This record gives sequence, structure tokens and C-alpha cells, in this order.
Amino acid sequence: MALKLHRDGRFRRWLGARFGGDEALGDRLWRRFLHLFGAAALLYYPLPNGFFVVVPKVDVLLAALAAVLVVELLRHTAGLSLPTIRPYEAHRIGSYAVYAIALVGAVLFFPVPIAAAVVLGTAIVDPLAGEVRALVRPRGLYPGVPLVAYALLAFVGLRLVGGWPLALSAGLAVLAAPVAIAVEYPKIPWSDDDLAMTFVPALVLYAVGVVVLGLPG
Repeated sequence: MALKLHRDGRFRRWLGARFGGDEALGDRLWRRFLHLFGAAALLYYPLPNGFFVVVPKVDVLLAALAAVLVVELLRHTAGLSLPTIRPYEAHRIGSYAVYAIALVGAVLFFPVPIAAAVVLGTAIVDPLAGEVRALVRPRGLYPGVPLVAYALLAFVGLRLVGGWPLALSAGLAVLAAPVAIAVEYPKIPWSDDDLAMTFVPALVLYAVGVVVLGLPG
């Protein structure tokens, strides 16, 4: 009996039917929801270090990442079947695992303003861009809508979460948006847009904001 972490698509069929479609629609909606849930990585910041009693919160975050990577290892070595895995991921690391690496890396290695900006941007704008491109007539909406959405979310991260100055946050958000959308668009085998969309804008924001402008990092 094959190992699997799903019920042969029953939930996705149910979800798709609720929105007037089939299992394919349900699969797409479920993947979008899981992607949006990635923004929950930012809960790492307000949690006090003693929240988990005897275990530092960084260890809990790394343990969660390790659990994801173990699941991915079992997928390749023991034939574990997961929902929402697309055909091109069959013989490469799954996007969900790369996404987890990107989120944890952003939180641990970049200043709070930058991490908040890129985590919100990747979690929300990547699925938004996919949905906009899937429209029958996306012209006029793509890349405009994702660009504006990313700039607004980056501003929220830089200014409201990270506390960087208002004008500089606005300017850096406008700078980061086209960078993020540019690296999100190409679909290149053996690469992942979640990783690029998280780390490339983060590096640009760090170089300009921290190194050039001297903002707190």
C-alpha cells in the first residue's frame, strides 16, 4: 500500500465543486491557500522567546523546516504521495519545500523590515500573479496589479512592521516591486520562483537600504 498524505483528492474535489469547478480547480485553490499561509512565518517575530517554555523559538522554527525536508525526503525515497505536487516536481525538490527554505531563510538572515516585506510579497503576490495571468484577458492587469500589490505589501513590511522611515520605505518598496515581479515570471526548469522572489528582492533591499542608505539592519 502506497504511503500518502491525502485522501485521493476528495477534499480537492469538494473544494472545487464549492466554486463551480472540478478537482483541478480545487487543487489550484488549495495550493493558493497554502501559499498565502506562508505569511504566518512572520508570527515568529511577536512570539516571545520563552513562548515554547524550554525550547528557543528559533529551534522550533528550524524543527518545522526540518520536518518539511524530511517529508520531502520520504517523497523521493519511500514514494510518499503528497497532494498538490505537480508533474514537473516528480523528480526534483518540491516547490513547497523550497518555499519553506525561502521563508525561514528570510526570517533568520535578513533584518525584520526586509524579511517582512519579502515574506508578505512572496506569500501573497506570487499566487495573485498566477491568477491574473490565468485570466482570459490579462492584458492591462499583468504585470500592473502584481506590481502595485507587491509595492504596497513591501511598504507595509518596511514601514509598519519594520519601522523604517516613511519616505525611504515608500521608495524602497517601489524599487523592490519590479525586481520581484521580474524574477517571478520566468518558469525555468530546476529553479523555483518562490526562492527567487524572496531572496533577490531581499538582497536588493539590503544592498540599497542597509549598505547604501545606512538603515538599521
